Amino acid sequence: MSLYKEFVERGMIAQCTDAEAVEKLLENEKVTFYIGFDPTADSLHIGHFIQLKIMAHMQRAGHRPIAVFGGGTAMIGDPSGKNEMRKMLTKEQIDHNIAAFQKQFARFIDTSDGKAIFVNNADWLCSMNYIDFIREVGPHFSIARMMAAECYKSRLETGLTFLEINYMPMQSYDFYHLYNEYGCKLEFGGDDQWSNIIGGVELIRRKKQAEAYGLTFKLLLTSEGKKMGKTEKGALWLDPAKTSPYDFYQYWRNIDDADVINCMKMLTFMPLDEIAQYEKLEGSEINAAKEKLAWEVTALIHGTEEADKARAAARALFGGGSDSADMPTTQLDDSDFADGAVAVVDIMVKSRLAPSKGEAKRLIQQGGVFAGDEKVADFAATLPKSAFEGGLIVRKGKKTYHKFILK
Repeated sequence: MSLYKEFVERGMIAQCTDAEAVEKLLENEKVTFYIGFDPTADSLHIGHFIQLKIMAHMQRAGHRPIAVFGGGTAMIGDPSGKNEMRKMLTKEQIDHNIAAFQKQFARFIDTSDGKAIFVNNADWLCSMNYIDFIREVGPHFSIARMMAAECYKSRLETGLTFLEINYMPMQSYDFYHLYNEYGCKLEFGGDDQWSNIIGGVELIRRKKQAEAYGLTFKLLLTSEGKKMGKTEKGALWLDPAKTSPYDFYQYWRNIDDADVINCMKMLTFMPLDEIAQYEKLEGSEINAAKEKLAWEVTALIHGTEEADKARAAARALFGGGSDSADMPTTQLDDSDFADGAVAVVDIMVKSRLAPSKGEAKRLIQQGGVFAGDEKVADFAATLPKSAFEGGLIVRKGKKTYHKFILK
C-alpha cells in the first residue's frame, strides 16, 4: 500500500490540492516537505502530535521533513480558529518556547545526516524590510480572496486586525523560501491551515511558474465533532511536567467507545489489519481496545516504561484497588495546613483535580468527591493532618484518583 493510500485508509486526509499528483510524487521521489509550528506555548500538545506522527511516518518512508518553528509568524499570530486576536508574545517568550519544542521534536524526528531539517522562520522574516516584502509578495494576494478564506471571514465581525492580515502572506512566503532553499515541494498542516497553505502553493506558482502542493489532515475530533485533547486541567500536553504520563494514559483509557478506532488510526503506528481486529469488539470488550490505545499513545510520547507504569496503576484502580506507586501524587507541607487541617477544595485546586475552588465546590455538591472511602458531603469540609500520614487517596468521579502525602 502506498503511503498516500495508507493516510487515506487511516481516515487522516482532509483536503489536497492535487491528490493524484501528490500520490505519484510520494511514490516516485524522495520528497522534501514541511510543517509549520508556531511556538505559542512552552510545550506541544496532542493536536501537534498528529503532525509529528505524520512527519515520522513520512521520514520512515524515506522523505525529508522540515520542521518550521514560527519565530517570525508567532510575532503576528495566526487568526485561524480564533474569535479574538491571540495574546502577543515577547521575543524572549517565543525563543524559550522554540527551545522547548526542539527538545520534544528530537524524540520523534531523526535529524542525523540531514534526514530532517529544523529551521526558524524568524531567520528570514524578521530581517526583511517590510516595504520590500509587500512589494515582492503583495501583488500576488487578492484582498477579496483573502477575506473569503475561513481564517479571515469568521473574524470580520469580531475584529480582524491589520496585524493578523499579514499572517497569510508571511506563512505563504515560508513555503516560497523553503522551495528556493531546499527544493521543498509539499506543505502539510491541520485542516484549519488550508487557506494559508493554498496561499503558499499559489505564490510559488505565480513567482516561480512551478508546481508545489498542499495537503491537510483532519483535526482530532470526537464522533460528535468536538475537538479532542481538552481536559479539566486544560490542554493534553506532551510535556510530562504539564500532563503526567498517568493522566495522559487515563485520558485515552476513558474516551468514548465510538472514538477508539479513529484514535488508533490517527495516533498510533499500529498496522491497519491489527486495528481491524479491535474494531470487531463490542460491549465491555471495547475496554481492551481502550487499554491498547492508551498504552500505544503513552509509549510513543513518554516511552514504554512510563506506559507500563500508567497501565499498572490504572489496572489496580479499575480492579478496585487504590494503592499504586505510580498514581499522581501531591506533597503537602506545613504551609498547607491551618490549625492542623486543610480544606478539601484547597487540595483539589493544588493538585489540579479541579481548576478552581468554585469547580471543586460544585463537584463536592454533586457527590463526586471521596477522601479515602468516605464521600465528601460538605464543600467546606476539612481534613486533619493525621489523615495524610501514610498517604490519602482522593477520588473524583469514578475513575480519577490522586494521592496526597506529607512532605
